[in-house]
Amino acid sequence: MHSWLLPEAIEDLLPAEAAQVEHLRRQLLDEFLRHGYQLVAPPMLEFADALLSGSAADLNLRTFKLVDQLSGRTLALRADITPQVSRIDAHLLNRTGVTRLCYCGSVVHTLPAGLLATREPLQIGAELYGHAGLEADHEVIRLLARALQLAELPPSRIDLSHVGIFRALTAGLPLAPGIDQQLFDALQAKDLPSLRELTRDLPAPVRAGLLALPDLYGGADVLAGAAACLPALPEITQALGELLRLADELADLPLSFDLADLRGYHYHSGVVFAAYCDDSPAAVALGGRYDSIGERFGRGRPATGFSLDLRALSRLSLPLTMPGAILAPWPENAVLQAEIERLRANGEIVVAALPGHGNNWSEAGCDRQLVWRYDKWIIESLKEN
Repeated sequence: MHSWLLPEAIEDLLPAEAAQVEHLRRQLLDEFLRHGYQLVAPPMLEFADALLSGSAADLNLRTFKLVDQLSGRTLALRADITPQVSRIDAHLLNRTGVTRLCYCGSVVHTLPAGLLATREPLQIGAELYGHAGLEADHEVIRLLARALQLAELPPSRIDLSHVGIFRALTAGLPLAPGIDQQLFDALQAKDLPSLRELTRDLPAPVRAGLLALPDLYGGADVLAGAAACLPALPEITQALGELLRLADELADLPLSFDLADLRGYHYHSGVVFAAYCDDSPAAVALGGRYDSIGERFGRGRPATGFSLDLRALSRLSLPLTMPGAILAPWPENAVLQAEIERLRANGEIVVAALPGHGNNWSEAGCDRQLVWRYDKWIIESLKEN
């Protein structure tokens, strides 16, 4: 095997794409900061029992594990940064009021999420802790829409759902182990034959409600239809009311509703959402409320947030126009060095020509050159033979 080959679904970022990703990272983190979200940087690996405690089975299966040679305990490479940020809020910051945090870093998956997906997404996100009201969900959905607009990928639609509906329908049922996951998978895929089979022995109102969910998608009128066909349980009434309020308050955003879209229902506890852009069949960002995640760190707090993969986002966004560089002679005197520093201070990229190399500086991005003419340094177009 060639030593330069990488594992499947693992790839390098070459200069143009790396610059695009870094540009987006700076834009989004700066925007998060302007909204009061403070940057944190959790470690790449932690003890597995802390990182995966209480996690859904799918996250456990996506996580690489290894043995720590210092402690003998099992370590895990993070597959998701959100639990780490929740740990920071619950155990390290220990604030009593509202806390806004953001992050950006690589995560590693044992298997790619899709056919063309990488196993090393660059996850960026924002999380809001300490406010149980719908205002927090409102804020993070608007912030997500703003982030996509900054990336010049305005959302074509933002699908909203609420895991409280599914949980209310299945609460107290004597479901066999794993059946709830199968029900979730069938709902997510809108697989009606499987859903009919899985719900065959459930009480009639529950079965009718679960079978109705795959057809409850579209505009805000879906919520009125859901209220008419789902059981009038208090939890369902509350969930539909929250979605209706968001529909009113965020009417300027391209909201839609899909009550069968319950991805991460083990993880989330309320409103969930997925953002889509033109030319991307897959969601470019996922988020929602997850009020119970901090409990395993000793301090449960209301929480909501979102995350997205910067690598995937960069491939959808318009290519970044990179400024050309100026090729300067190797600075053999203080006057030339001062001119180079002056140009760099004014925002120019200046590349010093190392001795012994010629006619290939355009490969380094140079399109101009600094030359001595008429007793002064001037910039002219780069000419290579």
